[in-house]
Amino acid sequence: MKQTELFKEHETTDASHPDRIVLYALADFQLRGKALAERELPLDRLRGALRRAADALGVAELSDEDAAAAIQMLGGRVRRVPPYVAKHPFRVTVPAEVAERAKQFYRDTNAADRDATRDTKDASGG
Repeated sequence: MKQTELFKEHETTDASHPDRIVLYALADFQLRGKALAERELPLDRLRGALRRAADALGVAELSDEDAAAAIQMLGGRVRRVPPYVAKHPFRVTVPAEVAERAKQFYRDTNAADRDATRDTKDASGG
């Protein structure tokens, strides 16, 4: 398992990354045995998965607003709640299709990583 580096500088997110980070995070959340599809969740429940996704993809972590916008762009429903209700003032609902798409993205991303690792080992003679 890759160790998180505390002081490592991550590249900044650009317009193409937020949806990839969110897809990876949604799949990570589901693969840990948590129900996601068609369930309203506080964004706070997804923060750990978003952090792990940013680390895995080597990009900066998304802000609450960026994560909510990306979830909405992917087809999820986002509802803002007053800041006195929650530290991360969003509630999100992810449709089943988006949840399945996230799992497929996760599988594809990890398959590409495995192939790259295998190619590196083959080239080095290991």
